[in-house]
This record gives sequence, structure tokens and C-alpha cells, in this order.
Amino acid sequence: MFEGTTIVAVRKDGVCALAGDGQVTMGSTVLKKTAKKIRRLRDGAVLAGFAGSTADAFTLFEKFEAKLSEFNGNLRRAAVELAKDWRADRVLRRLEALMVISDGKDIILLSGTGDVVEPDDGVVGIGSGGSFALAAARALLLHTDLSALDIARESVRIASEICVFTNDSIVSEEIASP
Repeated sequence: MFEGTTIVAVRKDGVCALAGDGQVTMGSTVLKKTAKKIRRLRDGAVLAGFAGSTADAFTLFEKFEAKLSEFNGNLRRAAVELAKDWRADRVLRRLEALMVISDGKDIILLSGTGDVVEPDDGVVGIGSGGSFALAAARALLLHTDLSALDIARESVRIASEICVFTNDSIVSEEIASP
């Protein structure tokens, strides 16, 4: 489990939203409260969020963006190819991170163990507060009329009240289906 991060992705009504908290910790010390763990890639056509080591995440963002370019923006193909490299490469497989990516249509979770997972219900959560945010997002999807962005933000806020490694300095982005 990666401490110090909560990222949730929610797809609803043709829009995908990613939200993440801003806390960075080292052990039991908060180093930063306003980190941005969500990025726009490929000229804004793809959203990516990460949980794990910051340096590792930046490396993975760069590698993933290169795969997106190599495969002409094909999100699934780029994700599978990155997962293959991540698992097989001696240097990459030591990276400690998880990624959630979306082009507005698909949401994919990537891990260094070769996981390329598309959630059945259009919701995924990662990081130390990911399970809390996932549960909140699923409930909000079923029982409210909130937008994808509002559900993602509220889910991370709820997780911040439960997980000590998650704060309520929330960054969110949304992207519509192509």
C-alpha cells in the first residue's frame, strides 16, 4: 500500500473526473500539503493520476506519454505496452507507484506487477485512502445526481476524514469522452 496519496477516478454521463489529495508524507511527517498528483498528458487528451514515490511517478508519466505518442493516442495499447515494460525492465520494475489513466471514455489502472485493469463500474481508487474514496464514489454514483467531478472531489474529501495519509487539499480534473 502506498501511503500519502488518495486518487479516485469516476466516469459518469460521458465525462471522467480524477481527484487527488495534496499530501506528501515521509514516514509520519507531512512534507507537503498541496502536491498535484494529477496531470494532463498528450496535449490534454489524457488524464493521469499516481500513488507512490514522486520521482517514480514522474518517470512513469514520461514513459506513458512516450507510449501514447508511439501508439497514436491509443490509451489501451499504450497502457499494455507500458505495463509490459514496467514489469520486464530491470530499472522500471523497481518503481513503486500505481497509475490511473483516462481519455474520458476509458479508465485504466496500471501497476508495476503488470496489472492493466478497467473497472466494471467506471470507478477506481488508489493509494492509502483509495478504498475509502472508492466506496464513497460508488455510493454517491448510486444515490445522488452529482456530476463526475463533484463525486470525485467529495470522495477524496470523505477519504481525508478517515485516512491519516490523505488531506483535503484536493486537485481535480475532468475530461469528456472523445
